[in-house]
Amino acid sequence: MIGYLHGKITELFSDACFIDVNGVGYRVLIAASTRSQLNIGSEITIYTYLNVREDALQLYGFSNQNEYDIFNQLISVSGIGPKAALSILSSMNTDKIIWAVQNKQPSLLTAAPGIGKKTAERIILELKDKFTAITNDTGIFAPVDMPAADSLPDIWSDAKKALISLGYTPQETAVVLKKAHNLTSVEEIIKFALKELSM
Repeated sequence: MIGYLHGKITELFSDACFIDVNGVGYRVLIAASTRSQLNIGSEITIYTYLNVREDALQLYGFSNQNEYDIFNQLISVSGIGPKAALSILSSMNTDKIIWAVQNKQPSLLTAAPGIGKKTAERIILELKDKFTAITNDTGIFAPVDMPAADSLPDIWSDAKKALISLGYTPQETAVVLKKAHNLTSVEEIIKFALKELSM
């Protein structure tokens, strides 16, 4: 099993890349989110999943462990193969996938090419409990630009942008903003978030 590859990007395609590892070129299938982080000539470490078929060995690559874990959960669903799982990861980020599953929103998953309503509902049915475990273990949860109906989207969006502009990652921002769900102004949210992030 190839756990990851570390090498230089020599070619980029719409859904794949070539990685030169000590003179050996690996063709790795990637999601759009991973591709957007790659540049020809740059050195990268990419987590990989090896799909064994009768007629081919295919490597799927991911920019981080979280994407890899979500990919593996998706392909555990009956009827979801690596190609469909990669399609979902190309259509939305991992936080949005988790949010869609936990909140039973198949319409978000059907935005991915090749994913119909029945397939989306099956993904939700089979992964809801597993994604709850992922959330508890890693601190991943709904992105703050997808608030509850009674929240104030503009306030949360402005607060998120302000914190990211200060150098905090989207993951750090999401974690701390969820704790500030009862605040009602951008100033209060940012003040609370800065205090939490400085601890």
